[in-house]
Amino acid sequence: MSANAIDDAEGAVAGSAKPYPSAAGGWFLVVMLTFAYIFSFVDRYVLNYLVEPIKAEFALTDIQVGWLLSAFTIIYGFVGIFMGWLIDRGHRVWIVSIGIALWSAATVATGLAKNFTQLFAARMSVGVGEATLSPATFSMIGDSFPPEKRAKPIAFYSSALPIGAGLASLLTAAIIAIASSGETQSLPLFGELSPWRFILIVVGLPGLIFALIFLFIKEPVRRPATVSEEIIGGSSFFDALKYIFKNFWLYFGFIMVVCCMTAIAYSQGLLAATFERTWGWPAEKYALINGILLLVIGPINMMIFGSISDRMTTKGVTDAPLKILYLGFFIMVPTAVLPYFMPSAELAIVVLCLNTVGIGIVSAVGVTALLAITPSQIRGQVVALYYLAISWFGALGPIATGYLSSLVYGEENIRYAVATVPVLFAILPFILMPATRRLYQEQIERLNEGTR
Repeated sequence: MSANAIDDAEGAVAGSAKPYPSAAGGWFLVVMLTFAYIFSFVDRYVLNYLVEPIKAEFALTDIQVGWLLSAFTIIYGFVGIFMGWLIDRGHRVWIVSIGIALWSAATVATGLAKNFTQLFAARMSVGVGEATLSPATFSMIGDSFPPEKRAKPIAFYSSALPIGAGLASLLTAAIIAIASSGETQSLPLFGELSPWRFILIVVGLPGLIFALIFLFIKEPVRRPATVSEEIIGGSSFFDALKYIFKNFWLYFGFIMVVCCMTAIAYSQGLLAATFERTWGWPAEKYALINGILLLVIGPINMMIFGSISDRMTTKGVTDAPLKILYLGFFIMVPTAVLPYFMPSAELAIVVLCLNTVGIGIVSAVGVTALLAITPSQIRGQVVALYYLAISWFGALGPIATGYLSSLVYGEENIRYAVATVPVLFAILPFILMPATRRLYQEQIERLNEGTR
């Protein structure tokens, strides 16, 4: 929905609407949610840098590794449907608190797993906990900021992705360096642990404490519906589904761009192994360099394009988030293919820096673009369905990479498998782009009319 559309709607209900929270109150909530998101991405990404020792200990194939890296996303999206329904009705900050505690405990459980089945179950449990966070966050941001000021806090929150991934890289690099002798590490209550188990437990434990903070954070007041019931129906899960299917090709074409991003990003969970097998870089070297680059490039990049989206929307460019999303797509796809054909690891890293920019752009404005075409009364459920789609589709990235590596190219040539995935997943959204943009603009005009 455009800024004007939501402004008109909120003006129409001004008599019953309460004012937005103060800027300080809104940003305090965003900052705390961003810290939670950073915790989630550290817990989520740390496993990527531990593939080789886990694979060796449990004698896994790349196919099994691909499924293990996708275990999180398989359950994450599914549980998110229920979470979206709950978030549209429940106490959101308490839901977030429970989610943080659950995913942190599951990360610890991953470090205690004794076989592949336990590993897989623990990673799925991480997905259950993390499924609470983003639907609740975007619902609360929508209730805390007016439309023309939402892209910046959404981009700020989304910057947790590179920050969390970068911190996971640096933390893993540091601990691997400390444990490079191969000796076990000791933790109170847990005893002697191999290095990869030690890393997972150390990463998971702080979240159990951080979860308690959200029990004391004030819940923002929910905003009134911005679209009449004649257009949307109601706020039930079936109303959300009905609205999406009524606008199927719009949502499908838009979401496929973001699905391409998640497929690429999730398949890059195998990059530590790729650099080790292709150029001989140990995991800690790749993790250190990748972590620094993510922390330097990612947050700044996402905040810049979030601010650009707000500025363009304020100037009346109603489809600004979609235009920026497409820019990210055209940066992201070629730079996800080219690195693995570079003659050196250093040149591959340079190209991957550009890829980080493209992925960051898509991540920064994806939800902003979604909220522009989604009425407020079904926002939590639509965001949950959005995460279901992009998570499940993204899970195909590492799975496809594993199969291509083991069955097509050979596991010593894993780089070709990683390079093939972006091409496979970019074809459909590219074909749909012209129709998607037309439908997007038409929907914004339709919603403008429906709120007058």
